[in-house]
Amino acid sequence: MLSSRKNLLETSMQHTALITGTNRGIGLSLTKHYLKNGWNVIAACRQPSTELADSGATVVSGIDVTNPESLHKLTTTLASTKIDLLINNAGILRDEALGQLNFDTIEAQFAVNTLGPLRITERLLNNFNEHAKIAMITSRMGSIADNTSGGRYGYRMSKAALNIAAVSLAQDLKSRGIAVGIIHPGLVGTDMIGGYGDVTPDQAAANIVQRLDSLDLDNSGTFWHANGEILPW
Repeated sequence: MLSSRKNLLETSMQHTALITGTNRGIGLSLTKHYLKNGWNVIAACRQPSTELADSGATVVSGIDVTNPESLHKLTTTLASTKIDLLINNAGILRDEALGQLNFDTIEAQFAVNTLGPLRITERLLNNFNEHAKIAMITSRMGSIADNTSGGRYGYRMSKAALNIAAVSLAQDLKSRGIAVGIIHPGLVGTDMIGGYGDVTPDQAAANIVQRLDSLDLDNSGTFWHANGEILPW
């Protein structure tokens, strides 16, 4: 289902951002931020919240980043739309402990957190404007050097895999002038982690935007904390 206050085919001098996972949390906050700053925002989600539907974004619902047919719908909808910024934000968090590993949840996290962003990015290669930017919203839990507590096997593994995929994208897209940011948003108080966190979704979104504003080909492929710290692999 597609709902919009703007025609996707309409010619506009505004920048256009496509953000995934926008019905709540960081994705919704990023959507609001870019709208407030005059961008056209295409908000992709499985099911839009009331707040997203009322935001003024172009909402493309029914999008499951693990489903090729769903992504075909997205690319067909955006066939003639040029994109200046792609933020791969959609993700899931499950918990596994050694001795009670659930390989179904581990595989589900790989499908959403790793393959989902890669599928989206590849399908939209022809949509990117020159000097477009891509953001992978990752986690420092995907850092091998930073892992001092173990556990969370699926989440850690899926984010580590996302990080290396993003580095490959940064190398492969450099010749096209497209920069790739790999960004840990911080410990954000979203529903995904029960509302506990050091920063709010709005604060995290503002920090992410600062990192993306400074993203260029010279720092493409860098693993950033949204606060500006460079994180270890």
